Amino acid sequence: MVKPISPMATLAMAMQAQPGVYAVLLGSGVSTGAGVPTGWGVVKELVRRLAAATDPSDSASAQTAAEDPERWWDEHGDGDLGYARLLEHLAPTAAARQGLLADFFEPSEEERADGLKTPSKAHQAVAELVKRGTVRVIVTTNFDRLMEQALDAVGVSSQVISRPEAVNGMMPLTHAQATVIKLHGDYKDLGSRNTPAELKTYPPEWTNLLLQVFDDYGLLVSGWSADWDTALVEALENTPSRRYPLWWDSRSSNGDTAQRLLHSRSGQVIPAAGADELFTELLSSVEALDRLAEPPLSTAMAVSRLKRYLPDPLRRIDLHDLVMDSVDTLTDAIADKPTSLPSVDATTIQRTYEDHLQATAPLLHLLIPGTWHDPDGIHDQLWIDAFQRLVDAGTRPLRQVDVFLDQARLYPAVLTFTTFGVVAAHRGRERLFLRLATEVEGRNRSGTGDPMPTAQLLHPNRVLEDEWINAMPRWNTKQWFYPASHLLKTDLRRFFDDYISLKSDFVEAFHGHEYRLGLIQEKQQDSSSAWRALSGEYVHRRNWSWNEPDMPLAEIVFRRQQTRRPDWPWTDFLGGAEQFNQTLEQHREILRGLRRLF
Repeated sequence: MVKPISPMATLAMAMQAQPGVYAVLLGSGVSTGAGVPTGWGVVKELVRRLAAATDPSDSASAQTAAEDPERWWDEHGDGDLGYARLLEHLAPTAAARQGLLADFFEPSEEERADGLKTPSKAHQAVAELVKRGTVRVIVTTNFDRLMEQALDAVGVSSQVISRPEAVNGMMPLTHAQATVIKLHGDYKDLGSRNTPAELKTYPPEWTNLLLQVFDDYGLLVSGWSADWDTALVEALENTPSRRYPLWWDSRSSNGDTAQRLLHSRSGQVIPAAGADELFTELLSSVEALDRLAEPPLSTAMAVSRLKRYLPDPLRRIDLHDLVMDSVDTLTDAIADKPTSLPSVDATTIQRTYEDHLQATAPLLHLLIPGTWHDPDGIHDQLWIDAFQRLVDAGTRPLRQVDVFLDQARLYPAVLTFTTFGVVAAHRGRERLFLRLATEVEGRNRSGTGDPMPTAQLLHPNRVLEDEWINAMPRWNTKQWFYPASHLLKTDLRRFFDDYISLKSDFVEAFHGHEYRLGLIQEKQQDSSSAWRALSGEYVHRRNWSWNEPDMPLAEIVFRRQQTRRPDWPWTDFLGGAEQFNQTLEQHREILRGLRRLF
């Protein structure tokens, strides 16, 4: 059976193809989901309170008024009951109205903590659609200011029209970034409309503006049932043309009037559990279509987007896709590398590693700000997943491959792992580094070996052969004591220019990474295939203290950071507080042995 095309997909394609052509009509169902009452709900509650205050000795009076507020008002009030008339009696000044209505529309601290009376996911998604230019006109029957707050939160400057007399002086719809038309007024405005009599007809300014909107724009309706607002129904029915379609969410379009409007305008119903689900899914679909239409991102654009996505919980999927797209591009580059060469010389070795570095660079430009600006580790799992995918690409099983090329395809993973380590040492992202070193695993020997943690799999002395690195023409015949260490330090320095300005601070952080990695590697000696702590420039004789006790400078910094960073996981990792000093002292002896080799 062929599955029908989703109306949501059709709407998203229409809106993405013609930005700014569609308007949205938001009814009370959008705001009640955020805990805000309808205008009639406010009237009923105010009448109930007024009844209790009028006759405090009659405990049943308030309940009777709540059940039939119009009857109570006929007996005690003056004129027809409506939002405006009621407020004229109870709060004739703006300041009095603000105090009277505050608890209906403005959240208490407890309500704010629970996400009530604040912009809902629907409001936020509509605001994002406006920010993208997809939607420019918002028609609403709601009194609250949640839509305006959501627009302000994303930096959109909107013109708000809440009185018909303001229509003549408004900016043309096509010139404004966003226009919010509040047909029933603002909750602090005595001109608000609520009763059937008030909603039966609109002033000419409202009617003419609505005819323009419904004629010039397609319309997406959500949270409005069309059961009471006769004037708005007539405006939809009297629209002279039908150039763009009408869409209506399934939850609020079940009534006879709504069905009549849908039929008369050949409208479509969009299945949705509610406004939140409707608009968040619509936003996701439009964004997915935008990504398809975009040219490949430059590194600067990708970094800019990453910085926008990081603090926004609504953009977690966008952040995931941005990072994983970069990882996938890199893994494709690794897979495209040859698995054998007729001959290998120093120039070939250097070119191979330079090609891997160039392919890895875009990911490193994302990784550093992505972990640097996430001190609480909210996005740690994303980086772990991305790193695992990269390790998998470097250990993909191959039937035949030259040893040099097999090890070189792990160079992007080594660069990435080392970058994580430098950030950890300088920025305190210790827990993330420990997880990356111990939880992520891969198989060496062309993907046929046993699984091992990356602290072992990506051991620089295992992956980067000293004689290969020293043979590179880039060194102009100079030989290094620790070629792998020097290569990584040299290749990665430029990526930290905007984050660690002093070379000496970068060197300290790099040596801190090597020291930490060595601690982990010594902790993993329960396997016969495990390698001992890496040798590197951090154990060079010039990188030891001149004072007693004789210890690596990296250990001194490591101990100092322990006292300054409250969230310090290394104590537990190394066996607890009692074992910590003993472990570092034992590790120092191991490093002293490496120092004697040179």
